[in-house]
Amino acid sequence: MSTVRTSTVTAFIGLGANLGDPVAAIADACTALGALPETSFVARSGNYRSAPVGVSGQPDYINAVAKIETRLSPMALLVALLDIETRRGRTREYAMAPRTLDLDLLLYGNQRIALPGLQVPHPRMHERAFVLVPLAELAPALEIPGIGPAAALLPTVAAQAIAPLPPAP
Repeated sequence: MSTVRTSTVTAFIGLGANLGDPVAAIADACTALGALPETSFVARSGNYRSAPVGVSGQPDYINAVAKIETRLSPMALLVALLDIETRRGRTREYAMAPRTLDLDLLLYGNQRIALPGLQVPHPRMHERAFVLVPLAELAPALEIPGIGPAAALLPTVAAQAIAPLPPAP
């Protein structure tokens, strides 16, 4: 499979961290996204604080969503995201472990992708306030392929605790 496409695709990346300095990690990750080959950083949501999902005893997460334009193939983009995580100190001791940085390929154009190690739209993204709220802030009219408009899904996650952080000075 080729690593570079001939046309540009809009992709959305979920960013999160709950170890170290999560706000700095997310800012650094946005810079790294813009430095990827054949890729332009377009915009990002604000930062949001949310409780970890599915585990207890961990610090809250800081989450955001970034929008990029890329010619990288979905798998090449995934490999690049994993490399950014590793460079930021991400380790994978066990499932649901706290992390210095987590980057998820949420959407890749309007494509539905089912490959080993890559599902797009990202599984359960439509069930998670920490994804939907910043995604809807960034692109309220965005359609999640096979699921529906991001903003229309917000009521389904309204019971999940999430709070915007004030903008960085």
